[in-house]
Amino acid sequence: MSRPLRRAAFAVAAAAVALVLTAAPAAAHGFTSTVYAGLTSPGPGHVRVELGLEYDLLVVSAADYEDDDPLFHQGTAAFEARDPVAQAAALDAHAGTVLKYVAERFAVTAQGSACTPVQDGGFTMEEREGVPYARLVLDVRCPISTVHEVRSGLFPDGEGYVRDTKTIVTYDLDLASGSAALDAAHPSFSTEQSGAQRFWEFFRLGAEHLLTGIDHILFLLALIAGSRRPREIVLAATTFTLAHSITFILAALGAVRVPDAFVEPVIALSIAIVAAWPLWRWWRRGADAIDLEASGRFALDRTGWARLGVTFCFGLVHGLGFAGALGIEQAWSWSLLWSLLVFNVGIEVVQLAIIAIAFPLLALLRRRSPVVGRWATGAIAAGVTVMGLLWFAERISGL
Repeated sequence: MSRPLRRAAFAVAAAAVALVLTAAPAAAHGFTSTVYAGLTSPGPGHVRVELGLEYDLLVVSAADYEDDDPLFHQGTAAFEARDPVAQAAALDAHAGTVLKYVAERFAVTAQGSACTPVQDGGFTMEEREGVPYARLVLDVRCPISTVHEVRSGLFPDGEGYVRDTKTIVTYDLDLASGSAALDAAHPSFSTEQSGAQRFWEFFRLGAEHLLTGIDHILFLLALIAGSRRPREIVLAATTFTLAHSITFILAALGAVRVPDAFVEPVIALSIAIVAAWPLWRWWRRGADAIDLEASGRFALDRTGWARLGVTFCFGLVHGLGFAGALGIEQAWSWSLLWSLLVFNVGIEVVQLAIIAIAFPLLALLRRRSPVVGRWATGAIAAGVTVMGLLWFAERISGL
């Protein structure tokens, strides 16, 4: 084997091992947290804020902030018991601590003046992407204005619990409506933001979501490993894109609702099934037959059509997972649809970039050294299959 080919083989193997090892401790999107904020204006000078906050992060962060050991012990016990009633009760019992923490890190201003938040009702619990979230409603009084600024610094990486926090904001305030994405690098926005600013925010959010969602990356690697020719991976990727775009938009607009308890395990199972496809094909036809098949004309046989059908069905489920990242459940609006489409464009650009890098490298190995190519493909397929099955078992069992 030539030196360039050995380097290419090493690169493929190293990338596969790194992804599998990185995936082992990661859940769907394990190292970042997402805050959901919905802002409406019931009347002049009045803003209603509905916050969705990851429960365990809220408990430990607020407890550390105020040195509130009772909140920490009661809140973590309720979290470990997976009891939504006990979780809400723990937050209600320490509402002052929690509200102080949130008010210091999430603020609405109007005409340069800070608005005063007051909690409206108690805490309620919900689940997003299999993770318990606390819902907090704030009644905010502001100077009368048609322009508002929102700033979020919730769960910063300096607290040591997460690497970063995304705050997804949807708003319908006075004469302005739309959506925005905030993080440590972009902690605030004004309702006067331009279309270009909104485009970049949601494009970046979509790209980062795919890059930090190791389960979706592994699904792409599974598609790549099971494809023998460029047209085959393009067709598989297009099928996946079409499917997840349909459910992504429908779910994000609230037209389709599927429990996370179903979506997350099926995503994990889809990874395992698609990754195991080339292994099954080798077992059924033999490696020599596969190599001869790869050198012939491109034509979808019954197995190829079945693979596309499976990819489309699982793409529908992955779209629900992408929509869960936004947590937007607004009624139809053109500004909201624009944000969703741009988010999807960010996902697709990263997806195509991964395919453009990984597939030619694997194809080169298969052409220059079929044995090395089969080993590289088998290593990727086997590793991704194992991770998919492990995730499926974890999500089914609720661990």
